[in-house]
Amino acid sequence: MPDDIRKTPAPCGSWASPLSADAITGATVGLGLPWIDGDAVYWTELRPWNKGRTTLVRWTEQDGAADLSAKDHNVRSRVHEYGGRAYVAAGGTAWYLNAADRMIYAATGQDAPRAIAGDGRLEFADFIVDAPRKRLIAVAERARNGQESENLLVAVAFDGKVTSLAEGADFYAAPKLSPNGSKLAWIEWYHPNMPWDGTVCREARLDGDGRVLGVPRNVAGSDEISVFQPEYGPDGTLYYVSDQSGYWNLYRDGDPPAHYRAAAEFGLPHWQFGMRTYAILDARTTVVTFALDGDWRLALFDLESGKATPIDLPWSRFDGLTAAGRRIVFSAARPDGPGGIVELTFGAAEPERVLRLSSNDPPPAGSVSIPEAIAFPTEGGLTAHAYFYAPANPDFRVPDGEKPPLIVMGHGGPTGQADNGYAAKIQFWTTRGFAVADVNYGGSTGYGRAYRDRLKGNWGVVDVDDCCNAARFLAKRGDVDPERLIIVGGSAGGYTTLSALAFRSVFKAGRSSYGIGDLETLAQDTHKFESRYLDSLIGPWPEAKAVYHARSALKHPEGIDCPVLFLQGSEDKVVPPNQAEAMVETLRGNGVPVAYLLFEGEGHGFRTADAIKAALHAELSFYGQIFGFTPAGDLPVLTIDNLEKA
Repeated sequence: MPDDIRKTPAPCGSWASPLSADAITGATVGLGLPWIDGDAVYWTELRPWNKGRTTLVRWTEQDGAADLSAKDHNVRSRVHEYGGRAYVAAGGTAWYLNAADRMIYAATGQDAPRAIAGDGRLEFADFIVDAPRKRLIAVAERARNGQESENLLVAVAFDGKVTSLAEGADFYAAPKLSPNGSKLAWIEWYHPNMPWDGTVCREARLDGDGRVLGVPRNVAGSDEISVFQPEYGPDGTLYYVSDQSGYWNLYRDGDPPAHYRAAAEFGLPHWQFGMRTYAILDARTTVVTFALDGDWRLALFDLESGKATPIDLPWSRFDGLTAAGRRIVFSAARPDGPGGIVELTFGAAEPERVLRLSSNDPPPAGSVSIPEAIAFPTEGGLTAHAYFYAPANPDFRVPDGEKPPLIVMGHGGPTGQADNGYAAKIQFWTTRGFAVADVNYGGSTGYGRAYRDRLKGNWGVVDVDDCCNAARFLAKRGDVDPERLIIVGGSAGGYTTLSALAFRSVFKAGRSSYGIGDLETLAQDTHKFESRYLDSLIGPWPEAKAVYHARSALKHPEGIDCPVLFLQGSEDKVVPPNQAEAMVETLRGNGVPVAYLLFEGEGHGFRTADAIKAALHAELSFYGQIFGFTPAGDLPVLTIDNLEKA
């Protein structure tokens, strides 16, 4: 008897799920930014139940995993607003930034972490250690009254003294020190570019005291070429990733540089510090992760022949590759269960082991929806991509004659990427009877520069068309109910959501989390890192004011006639609450069913358990009221204004 016959038919959305919101927030941690120091491995854990704090963890063979940062510290940087790597370790000591006081602390695990530098005026990120000179090298950001913040490359002595190594560029990232300490490489870029548009890799010579000698040389990159992750080999050779061929490929510095050409992406959009897609093992070999048609792989790469040898592992995404000798560590995801921190030792009898899982509660058998990679036709005779998740539950099935509602997800960025790693927040929906399409619309990473550049000048058009066409494709294929199509997204995905609702007639409901309703307001009221982002996505401000007006949902609210849920953090500096509140008031006045939740203390993206849980429950209640089903469990009923008018 087929398994589905044994299951109970029940209306989609009403299924009792083995994956509760409490399980997502109480048993799941966000793992990232691994680092090797001798026999020890370090990583960070974002713990929603601990007020959304990020904790620095150290693992050793003898002691296992133990917290290293102070209990009340939050290991987090806000440089470029999105932060990233906020620690480094060497010689048994770790240095990390505490978000609350912006102080750098040194921790060994023997005594309480000790403050060594910081006065609240500088924010730090992307640390490396210059041990012979007893200092750290880091990216720094200094706030300035009445003007943009200033970015610098600095040295921070172990006694706290801060000196500038490079300044004048709008942005800096990825400092790397040569093995003998005589050279320093980094990437920098200038307005209006974002780092995936155009960056320059520069290299400076250092004197014995670590001061920059002469004028740094330009290694690679330009205003139209993006360079990512400079890295020195053990012999002092400089490597980097560049997209000058149309894909982010690996290069070796020289005259001419050696180019390892492939129609695959070896780089990432530099949204956060500490992103690493390769780790050098020796003068001839590196481990690389790369995206082939959006799917990430792992391989050993021969730097002499250019040959890549695939490494067969059950993991499907590999972040933060770091290496020491024949040993590598990375943060990984897989389609069928929680991700983890993974160690791989080449030549060992048992080369792979998991040091930490993001959740110790594996999903029950039959409850995981394995994504299907789909390619579908879109405007201009082009093809776009998505991952499709069908409903999956060990106890329930879709009743005969019913098709599941579809949630179309638009990722943030918009230069981000949906991947096929297990995401509890997607499985929250599929285990309740929803289908999900996680769309890699034109502009997404993982498919080459031409695909990424589809969005230039076309934000609010290409992304919207691709999300609409993903929904149409799945409805036509018979997978979902065309009368219950939902679009959701956060940040840039929230803009795509609101634009789709205002300018298309495909979706029956939407949820916008800290999304953008008014492009004009965003252009004039956001942080430095993204302050010129819209120049390429929309057009220069104010010259392209008419385009900004034409593509802002708030300027065309009459186009939204279906229910919308807005979720917003009160401390969001990227997309301030006034964006959501202006949309809510307008829709409320127009008689459109609308609900709004403001989470005090949350920023751009929700980090605390209470906020994440409340957001999931509110969204489920919202859909239940809109589409006429009763969610399982004792959920708070969300207040929806104008619902009686729907």
